[in-house]
Amino acid sequence: MDTRIETDVVIAGGGPAGLMLGLLLARRGLDVAVLEKHADFLRDFRGDTIHPSTQELLGELGLLDEFLARPHADMPRITLSWHGTVLTMADFRRLPTRRKVMSFMPQWDFLDMLADAAARYDGFRLLRSTRVDDVIRESGRIVGVTATGPEGRAEIRARLVVDASGRDSTLRGGAGLAPVGVAAAMDVLWFRLPKQAGETHPFVQAGAGMIIAIDRDDFFQIAHVIPAGSWTGTPDDLARMKQRLLRISPRIGAAAADVQLDGVHLLRVRLERLRRWYVDGMLCIGDAAHAMSPAGGVGINLAIQDAVATARILGPVLRKRNPRPADLRRVQRRRMWPVVVTQAVQRAMQRPLLATSPSDAPLPRPLRTMRRHPALAHLTGRFVGLGARPEHLV
Repeated sequence: MDTRIETDVVIAGGGPAGLMLGLLLARRGLDVAVLEKHADFLRDFRGDTIHPSTQELLGELGLLDEFLARPHADMPRITLSWHGTVLTMADFRRLPTRRKVMSFMPQWDFLDMLADAAARYDGFRLLRSTRVDDVIRESGRIVGVTATGPEGRAEIRARLVVDASGRDSTLRGGAGLAPVGVAAAMDVLWFRLPKQAGETHPFVQAGAGMIIAIDRDDFFQIAHVIPAGSWTGTPDDLARMKQRLLRISPRIGAAAADVQLDGVHLLRVRLERLRRWYVDGMLCIGDAAHAMSPAGGVGINLAIQDAVATARILGPVLRKRNPRPADLRRVQRRRMWPVVVTQAVQRAMQRPLLATSPSDAPLPRPLRTMRRHPALAHLTGRFVGLGARPEHLV
């Protein structure tokens, strides 16, 4: 027998955008159902950078102490090592925020915290192991979704459907929305390396490609940027990857000697966005509306800011009536400009991230400028740490 649920808002996707929006709407007294296709949040190689802007929002929500009580690592500056020359690329220490650091927290811990906070409100429900199948239309308006859960088929009807299910969303296609792609020049390979007691690596190393090393206490999570389409998963690809790692960082290259093919995970980078984020009865936010490059680690924070703007703009509307297309358009107008600006910056960063040069080559011009004018690191820190248009609850 089909399960039928009536709610104010149904959100597809229990990621950062979906859970944050569910929490904010439940705080406003609305009934919210978040549908998450997995049984838990334990998936590796997901974005885990929590920027100062997001930590400021947690402070506004009264959740900052809970956040800090969970395992995390703080970084007040982002540094880059170019053939051994260390430069500060972004400095967060002058930001007008409670915490002037970028923090690294496994995304499952962050999502668990948001889910726990939202569960304190009677109107919030998180349906795990529930896959969204399609939208429900009546008289040309989307009025809910169909889904498949542990007890079979479910029909969830709502006054608003929000698609926060990520860059691979199928729901937006069912609603007739298709993203427009911007050429992405790079992909990212993720893998783990064992960590010895007291061992450290620079956060970013470049000069013959790029490596990002995230310290996970008992191992390093490595991101290796490669040209788009150059990885097909063959033993030859693996051998070439190890040769590149040795050129960029002999220490990491040596540590990666035992990495096997099944331990390497490919992220195909896509820079894309919807021309229109909404149809009558449904709104897309986060990666469902705009897939970002991992450059700067800003995807999570942009998605969360989408959620904050959505709750602030549509929360009062939902208390009175069904949102109209004009209401949904207000969210897109508010958030489109920072998305366009951020994607333009990410696109411009692609060539330097993939650049290769001999060790005796001069620093590229942008890096020479950063070294000559170190105060620029505070400007880049503001852009990365706060975003082009930071959002607040009020």
